Amino acid sequence: MRRIYLLAAGLLSMAAANAQVTFGDMQNQIPRSKDGINVFDVQKDDREFKGLSVDLGGAFNMDFQAINSFNDQPVNFPAPSKITGYRLMNTENNFVLPAADMTIGAQLFDGVRVNLDIYLASRHHNDTYARGGYLQIDKLDFIKKDFLADIMKYATIKIGQMENNFGDAHFKSSDNGATLRNAFVGNNIMNAFTTEMGIEVYYNRNGLVSMLGATNGNLNQGTQEVTYPTLSPATPDANTAVSPTILAKLGYDKQLNKDLRVRITGSLYHNSNLGNSNLYSSSRSGFGFWGVLNNSAYKNNGVDVPTNYNSTSTPEATYNPNFKNWATSYMFNPFVKYKGLEFFGTIELASGGDKAGVDDKRTANQFAGDVVYRFGKKEQFYLAGKYNTVSGKLSNADAEKVTVDRFESSIGWFMTKNIVAKLDYVSQNYKNYTQFVGGPTSNANNFYGGKFNGLVFEAAISF
Repeated sequence: MRRIYLLAAGLLSMAAANAQVTFGDMQNQIPRSKDGINVFDVQKDDREFKGLSVDLGGAFNMDFQAINSFNDQPVNFPAPSKITGYRLMNTENNFVLPAADMTIGAQLFDGVRVNLDIYLASRHHNDTYARGGYLQIDKLDFIKKDFLADIMKYATIKIGQMENNFGDAHFKSSDNGATLRNAFVGNNIMNAFTTEMGIEVYYNRNGLVSMLGATNGNLNQGTQEVTYPTLSPATPDANTAVSPTILAKLGYDKQLNKDLRVRITGSLYHNSNLGNSNLYSSSRSGFGFWGVLNNSAYKNNGVDVPTNYNSTSTPEATYNPNFKNWATSYMFNPFVKYKGLEFFGTIELASGGDKAGVDDKRTANQFAGDVVYRFGKKEQFYLAGKYNTVSGKLSNADAEKVTVDRFESSIGWFMTKNIVAKLDYVSQNYKNYTQFVGGPTSNANNFYGGKFNGLVFEAAISF
């Protein structure tokens, strides 16, 4: 973390020493404040290029959580123990670990800027690390003045390790410290989020929304283990390579009049031979609700529960279809805003398999809808409600699908464009998860009959 601070200090010193370097004159950037709510994909503006400019931003949040979680999983301890179940560990009436981000950017040339996103503090890592970085090109004047200007007036090119643009839901979701644009505390139960090395090309004109992209299919840019195929025709070949991920989006977005805006998009994610990235397990910043459906050792009726009992913790109580070989997902997002009233929906149809040529395709379907009413002179207050459900098999061998559903409501106040406070109520339930049967040294299934509910107060700052 110290090195990041030194880098930021170095940029500030450079700007102070060189009068030609300015602050904040960034072109074509989605605002990180309240002004960035309901801004999707890429942003085109007419901001004049004034030379090299440096951008330094941050995002922080702090949550006070009052949530209890429960399940129906029994404990199979032998006599004379009287234990009939275990208590889940609850973060009740306490603050949880805050999160913090830093953004460092620079306007390098007219229509060309670079962006580096950093997680300063996140739940899954105890060190500071780069979330991603990319180059965004909105003009090709560095090749020749007005080169392909008629095309680049509507086109944008993004290259780098970045949050890949699958669907519209991630624009309304929380990501580590950046929670200001989310009207709620939680993201979708089946949360589509990944950062892979690739390129995305956008063309948005007169209401048309379009994007085509490709990545290398890896979250971590390490070496890939290669298993040589067997010589026996009776045994299917193992995975030997990673395929590119194909991304696409097509839609319509139009402000029909001063009061009514309508947007609808369809998106595709496909990888025929997955690397170390999984669209539904690549979020490194944590679930919105801390430590739910998790447990640790405790004493009950004088009997010590072994520390290795249920040692598999589940702080991320989401649904992950966990496709291992290939995956295809479609997401459809309708959005309507009439004055202060907004509706945003998600229809997500995911499918995939575990082994090439062996397992049948399995599917997972998600449906979500939220309604937000913003009011006040500057729409600084809001009331919001959301219902989300997802259903699918965890493996092809399972007899039936599991289902997870959630109701969430929230009230919020934007104290300024950069500060929001929200009070969130959540109730989430798990159905058809298998009951654990075994001894005390085995790992129990915390989701059997699982549920959690309660309140979260969240304060967030973003600039």
